[in-house]
Amino acid sequence: MVDEHPFSLQSAEAAARDGELAPWVARFLASPGSDNADLARMLAERPDNWAGPVLIPLDQLHRLAGPPGAPVLAPVEEHEWRDDVADLAARVEEGWEPPPVIVTSKGDHFMVEDGNHRIEALRRAGTEEAWCIVNFADADELSRFQAASGT
Repeated sequence: MVDEHPFSLQSAEAAARDGELAPWVARFLASPGSDNADLARMLAERPDNWAGPVLIPLDQLHRLAGPPGAPVLAPVEEHEWRDDVADLAARVEEGWEPPPVIVTSKGDHFMVEDGNHRIEALRRAGTEEAWCIVNFADADELSRFQAASGT
């Protein structure tokens, strides 16, 4: 299922090819649905050390909120998620690829900045990886990641 949304995996891939990943992230975060213009401004203040989209296993993504037993700051029971997570999971099961998750590299792990609900929908649909766009603290860290991942 191809997503015609302006902030799809395909549009992120095109932005990466064109060297426009940072502006793509800023527009995505400020768009309806994400509604996270404050985060967009905060990330714009960081160096432009973006990589992606890249697949990262869900168990390597440290989320603000998620299921008990996962790498999360605040465990959330299944019944506490918004109803749209179930709808998103059903779409994933039908073949929909959600927009990439926005993460920052924090040494040995990845912190989810935007995408907790998409990750939960992927988890519920039985998916083990998520497409991510990653911001690194500096160019050396980005280079090490690219060398290790072959990107």
